[in-house]
Amino acid sequence: MRKPHYERKGDEHQAVRGRAVPLVRISLMRGKPAGFGEKVGRIVYETMVTTIDVPPGDRFQIVSEHDGNGLIYDLGYLGIRRGDGIVVIQMTITEGRTLEKKKALYKGIAERLKAELGVRIEDVFINVVEVRKENWSFGNGIAQYVT
Repeated sequence: MRKPHYERKGDEHQAVRGRAVPLVRISLMRGKPAGFGEKVGRIVYETMVTTIDVPPGDRFQIVSEHDGNGLIYDLGYLGIRRGDGIVVIQMTITEGRTLEKKKALYKGIAERLKAELGVRIEDVFINVVEVRKENWSFGNGIAQYVT
């Protein structure tokens, strides 16, 4: 069994029950160095914790690599010059964040990806999908946030 990316203490999950646990999908072009996707995921997660109050320890991410037929994007939409270094990040979170927090999230992720991994800021595409608390089940076939 694969070890978790973090260590959890005792009943830490109960202390954050009802707060916004994210599900993050990260899509990259195939051919990145080994571990690149996990590093992107770590940066995204840490920035979410510091900017939009995601609970420490709750990290759920899907990282996928694609060829040119599986990751399709416009090279110049809105005047932004994108390239094959594009990183598409889609996060599903519980609704309720302010516009200011979201702006800090976008900026923080883009700046850290550039500084730590050399990703061009133009190549950081982020989409946030907000859902109500009843739209989550973390296992056992129940909606933990509304049960």
